[in-house]
Parts: sequence; C-alpha cells; structure tokens
Amino acid sequence: MRTRNLSRSARLVAGAAAAALVLAACGSDDGDGGDGGDPGGNGDSALAGQEITIGVFNGWDEGIAASYLWGHIFEQEGATVTYEFGDPVFVFEGVANGNYDISFDAWLPSTHEDYWAQYGDQIEDLGAWFTEAPLTIAVNEDAPITSLTELADNADAFGNRLVGIEPGAGLTRITKDEVIPTYGLEGMEFLESSTQAMLSELQNATDAGDDVVVTLWRPHWAYAAYPIRDLEDPEGALGDPEKIHSFGRSGFAADFPEAAEWLQNFTLTSDQLLAIEDIMVVQNAASSDQEYADSIDQWVEANPDFVSQATGM
Repeated sequence: MRTRNLSRSARLVAGAAAAALVLAACGSDDGDGGDGGDPGGNGDSALAGQEITIGVFNGWDEGIAASYLWGHIFEQEGATVTYEFGDPVFVFEGVANGNYDISFDAWLPSTHEDYWAQYGDQIEDLGAWFTEAPLTIAVNEDAPITSLTELADNADAFGNRLVGIEPGAGLTRITKDEVIPTYGLEGMEFLESSTQAMLSELQNATDAGDDVVVTLWRPHWAYAAYPIRDLEDPEGALGDPEKIHSFGRSGFAADFPEAAEWLQNFTLTSDQLLAIEDIMVVQNAASSDQEYADSIDQWVEANPDFVSQATGM
C-alpha cells in the first residue's frame, strides 16, 4: 500500500519514478513462504507485516529516487510503505519525533548541518549512499563567464539576478552566507523561490538563448536536459562535495535490523542515478505511476542485478 502527498510539476518526477525499479527487478520469487495477501511479499522476511513511513524532501530528485527505490524493496519484503512529502525541516522533525521511520536525503556535512545539529540525538545515521555531491552555481554553456569571480562584473548579462530555490534550503543558506559575500554579489537580486521555479527559469532562459545563473547541485538531471555548466568556485565558498545519507528515527535499526544492514551497504553511482532521471524526466516526461513504472522498466532491463546486489538476496 502506498500513499503520497505530491505537489510538484511533471519535470520533478525523476526520483519518485525510481520506485517502480524494484517491482520489475524483484518480481520473480521462488514461491517459498510468499505472503498470500501481498503480491510479491516475502513471508519469511523480517519486514513482513511491518509498516514503514518514509519522509521525502519536496523537489529533491535524488532523495525521491532513493525513497521510492527502497519503498519498493520494503514492499517486496512484505512491508506496508507510506510516503510523506515535505520541506527538509519538516522531514527532519518528523523523523526525529518518530512520525516518520526513515528518510534518504541528508546532505552532510554542510547543507543540512543545522538540522543535523538540532535533531542529531533523535535520529540514526544509516550510512551514506552517495559520496560525491557538490553544490553548484550553474550558467548556460555559452555564458560570457567561467568563474564566480567574474559574476559581479558581468551581472547585467544575467539581468542582475541569481535564481535560487526554497528559502529554507541549505543551498540557499550557503549561497547567502558564503557565496554572495565571498564574491561580492550583494548588488545582484537573489531570488528565493522553489526548485520548480528555478528549473522553469532555467528552461525558459536556455530555450530563449538568454544568459541565466542558478543555484544547483549534482547529481541532477538538469545537466543532461539543458546546455549548462558550473561556474568555477576558486574560493571554495560552496564547500567540498558532500555525502548523501539515509537517516532513521531512534530505534530504527533495532526494529528493522535487516533493512538497516541493507542501507548501510547501499550505494548508487552517478551514472545509475542520472540514467534513471534521464529516462523518466528527459525522455519520457513521466507524470503518473504507470509512466514511472514504464520508465523504470527500461532502466531495470539494462540493470537486472541491481536489487539483488543492494539487498544481498
């Protein structure tokens, strides 16, 4: 069983679609101990009959991908999975107070350091599943500059605007507190909006052949969808590449030791994640569960061993 609370455009569906990946990859069972009321359920699994609620960050595609991927693995093992979407602060709070069991998108050590400091003693670190995740400032590939050191002097070329995402995002905080003062960008308008709005601005500008500068991060499907590149950050204002962690409520590993062990060993490569996003967002523009499933089927056919490797089954 799945429930979702979604309020994003079709373009922000890459991660959500990743759930269907497991349905195709795990669909064949040996028939022993199947849970009769749960298609594909595994009655021998420690997860059979359990309920798991996953907190998912709105608009963070890589986390949506991991959330739905593992949600389907949990379902395949007989659990009932619920997805609850919200901004990072609400997801961290939900995991910390036990309303959500797990989430998959803590960027550490910098982006979510405030939330980690506030809630760290109430959550369990379940391991990093992606280890090279830099924050970026991106421009169209034919922009007249290559470095953040040049942006202030060429602000007019970009309409004197730096397009950001949600006000509460760690990337927004780092841009305001580190990037803008480091590179003297106080004279530019910093637009705090949403990931969806930033991507819309990016698409409109690149379609029109206009210069645009946006806050972004890797991995992200936008790098395959649009002609963009990163500005150099010689002062390191955006920080070093980060690691993306799964984290659970206090007691998660004790309650779900099998799942916790899988998650400690779970990784996705950049190529895997971007390939999933490319199929769903760039190629198929998926916007429904069936379209998500069809897109992921394409990826699973090319990666038939992924789920067995992730779970050791």
